[in-house]
Amino acid sequence: MRFELLIAARYLRAKRRQAMVGVVTTISIVGVAAGVAALIIALAITNGMKHDLQDRLVDTTAHVQLMTTTGEGIKNWQSLVQRLEKIPHVTAASPGLYEQVLVARGARDGGALIEGILPDSEKRVSGMLSSATPGSMEALQPPAQSAATCSALPPIVLGKDLAETVGASVGDSVMVISPQGEMTPMGVIPKYVRFRLAGIFHSGFYQYDAEMGFVRLADAQCLFDEPDLLSVVSFKVDDLDHAPAMGRAIEQAAGPGFMTTNWMEQNRELFRALKLEQVVTFIVITLIVIVAALNILIALTMMVMEKTRDIAVLMSFGVDPGQVRRIFMMQGLLISVIGTVLGLVLGYAVSWAGGHYHFIHLSAEVYSIDTLPFAPRLIDAVIVSVVSVGISLVATFYPAHSASRILPAEALRYE
Repeated sequence: MRFELLIAARYLRAKRRQAMVGVVTTISIVGVAAGVAALIIALAITNGMKHDLQDRLVDTTAHVQLMTTTGEGIKNWQSLVQRLEKIPHVTAASPGLYEQVLVARGARDGGALIEGILPDSEKRVSGMLSSATPGSMEALQPPAQSAATCSALPPIVLGKDLAETVGASVGDSVMVISPQGEMTPMGVIPKYVRFRLAGIFHSGFYQYDAEMGFVRLADAQCLFDEPDLLSVVSFKVDDLDHAPAMGRAIEQAAGPGFMTTNWMEQNRELFRALKLEQVVTFIVITLIVIVAALNILIALTMMVMEKTRDIAVLMSFGVDPGQVRRIFMMQGLLISVIGTVLGLVLGYAVSWAGGHYHFIHLSAEVYSIDTLPFAPRLIDAVIVSVVSVGISLVATFYPAHSASRILPAEALRYE
């Protein structure tokens, strides 16, 4: 192959009798580079969004959650939590009681999912409150009095966007309205309890920051009229990928009447959409490489027309048609490789800059994250290179075959 590669490289470097051939060749290289760079950047973005969302979800939510199949709540939860926490590969467990409520301050209000927690247990399972205002975790420590007695002006921690919606700042009082009220002759009357805003957290997920709040477990049981009852027990395991298997193990250990869900099941549609977006993006941007491959076809066809006499001379010296075919396939391969290398360098440079400097900002209300993440992978370079070179090689078949069918006698008849 040294002979074919030598001639192919010489043809690419030679001065053109027809300037248009050189222009089309340059456009082909630029087209391949643009397509490869666009593919690398697009794959880095979709992969970055997947990993960023996954990391944040895993950090802010429990890996496995246990609840009852009837939805009536978990009774005698203290002994249950202590027993399940000893299951192998379970690193932490946290009890929780949650309910949909309305949070209001003055004329402004917003719907929220309020969860009663034990902060020492919760911080071992979830990092949701790790970004909360200093002192928030201490404020949510269990009260000294009995859980059956509601404390005066109990503390509450709200998400950043929810606090902005109701217009509350740390230290203000907010009204929490629970549908789990008292039965009267006029029907169920919602329960109104005033809380003190002890802290504000910012998880980076809009749906959590705009709809979540935390109170002490005893205050939640009092607010929802659910004495010594839980909605869910959250678990953290030592291997995220084994969360479904751990969920089944926790179900068996808990006994009949219980079911589990895990972070994969809860976010299956989100990651499925990201996977589909990645595939569609790859297909669409591959069209750029196909257009560049058409330019390679045109450039090689014009080059065959320009080099007809040279090809005839080579064949008259004993070069067989197969070698001529490989010469022009090598030319297309060189164009593709040069464009692919330039595209990889450009694509990874842009991806590194975007991931390092975070210069592209997003609307958290729409995308759940506030900056566009980049996560380039080496495997993407392999896949993109194979696709780029493969498509370009396909484009060389016709002009290379045409060159191999040139008849020396016909080409040199009038020379």
